[in-house]
Amino acid sequence: MTSAPTPPFRCFGGSDPLYTAYHDDEWGVPVHDEHALYERLALEAFQSGLAWITILRKRPAFREAFAGFDPEAVARFGEDDVERLLADVGIVRNRAKIEATVANARAVLALHASGRTLDELLWSYAPGPRPRPRTFADVPSSTPDSAALAKELKSHGFRFVGPTTAYAAMQACGVVDDHLEGCVVVRRGAAAATGADTPPG
Repeated sequence: MTSAPTPPFRCFGGSDPLYTAYHDDEWGVPVHDEHALYERLALEAFQSGLAWITILRKRPAFREAFAGFDPEAVARFGEDDVERLLADVGIVRNRAKIEATVANARAVLALHASGRTLDELLWSYAPGPRPRPRTFADVPSSTPDSAALAKELKSHGFRFVGPTTAYAAMQACGVVDDHLEGCVVVRRGAAAATGADTPPG
């Protein structure tokens, strides 16, 4: 009798299709688009204290509520918009996080006005090569780089971006790649680099 094939190893998310897609296609993948980077920062702030799958399930509602995470549009939000968002059951209704998301849109525009981009700022804190983690015990919740990034973001007017949230954003934007050794994403990358067949997953 032939045994069933062993399912591919994933760092997380294998039990939920939405979470699996996020793990396989987004987490740790480099992001450089300003709207996408702003979205990642916003969602990581909203995730603070909550399960990430909760944020993923609400992501379409977040995008609708925050004008597709267009910083120029969100920067124009006023108190009426904040009250509207506080009544929106589709998102996380937390005043501090909502107000921080609006403030962060304005901070993105201020960066642009100074001749810089969020892309440039985030990626300037990319660490050098380091061993791939074997278990999540090897994955830090913050690093000196994320603490320095958080400090600089705050100096530019960004809010709700402590070292832990900054590190989560670095992971979400691919500034760091914390996929565990043996993960299907790592195996696929290795296969693509060598031209070998992509392992199933």
